[in-house]
Amino acid sequence: MYLEIKKTNIGYDNTLISDIHAKLKLGDVCLLIGNNGVGKTTLIKSILHQVPVLSGDITIGQKNIKNLSVKEIAENIAVVFSKADIPQHYTVEDLVSLGKYIYYPFYFELKKEDRDEVTHIIDELDLSQYKHTLLKNLSDGNLQKAFIGRAITQNSPVIILDEPTTHLDEKNKLIILKTLRKLAKEQQKIILFSSHDWRLSKEFADKIWYVKDQQLFSGLVEDILIQHEELTDVSLFQANENFVPPSIAAPPVHKEMLYSLLQKNFEKDLSSLHFDYKNGFWEILTDTDKYQYQYFEEIVNFVKNIH
Repeated sequence: MYLEIKKTNIGYDNTLISDIHAKLKLGDVCLLIGNNGVGKTTLIKSILHQVPVLSGDITIGQKNIKNLSVKEIAENIAVVFSKADIPQHYTVEDLVSLGKYIYYPFYFELKKEDRDEVTHIIDELDLSQYKHTLLKNLSDGNLQKAFIGRAITQNSPVIILDEPTTHLDEKNKLIILKTLRKLAKEQQKIILFSSHDWRLSKEFADKIWYVKDQQLFSGLVEDILIQHEELTDVSLFQANENFVPPSIAAPPVHKEMLYSLLQKNFEKDLSSLHFDYKNGFWEILTDTDKYQYQYFEEIVNFVKNIH
C-alpha cells in the first residue's frame, strides 16, 4: 500500500476523527465524504502534514509523513483545495506549468517535453481556447479545471482534491472525473477527492472513506454504500423539516426524482399516500381511492388539492 493511515487521531485541540485505519494503493480512486465540519479538510491537511496528527502515523511510500521535507511531500502529493489564491497576471498555461517547478528552480526554463506535457493536459481538460487567458477572466469552473491541471502536471503519485467539482457544470464535472480516473488507471496514481455527493462514487471511485460520528469507514464503494443506508437513502437530501415523505415504490432514479419534487414543493405530512411506478405511469393510493398520472406536473397539482 502506498498511502496508509494507522491508528491515527486527527484534529486540533479536540479529536475530529479517531482511530483511523485506512490505506490506498497506486491506481485507486477514492471518494472522501461526510457532512460539513466532520474533519474532511483537516484529514487532507494531516496527510499533507500541514496539521500534525494527534496520535498515530501516516505513511507515503512507507515513509512517515513527519520525516518528509516540504519538497518531498510535494514530490509525492499534489493537492487542489476548494479555495485557492489566484496568481495575478497568470494565464492558464502559466498556472498549469507551475506544477513542473517543484523539480526546477523557479527561474529555470521548462524543457520542450515539459511544455508539450502542459499543452496536452490543457487539451485533456478542454481548456485549449483559454490557454493564454488570464486566470482572473475565467469562469469559476474553468479556473477550477486550471488548478486541477497544475496538480496533474506535478506528476506526483498521489493527487488530493478538496471538493473539485463544486463549481463545475455537468459537462465539466464529467471531464474532470473521467480525466482523473483515466490518470489513476493508466499512470498508476492515487486519486483522493472529497465531495458531498456520494453518487459520484458509483461511477468514478473504487474506494470510499466515509466520515461519520468521529469515525472513518473505509472500503470498496459497494461495501460501504450497502453498510450505510443513509448513503443510498434519498431522504439524505431533505430540504425542509416539515415534510413527511410518502411510501414510494419505483426504480431508484424515478424514486429520487419524485422525492425531490415533493420535498421541494410541500411542507406537510404525505405519509398516508403510496406511490407506485408501473409501465410509465404513477399509481397513487390514498386511504380511500386510487389515482393514475403520467407527468410530475399532474402529481404536483393532485397533491396540492389533498389534505
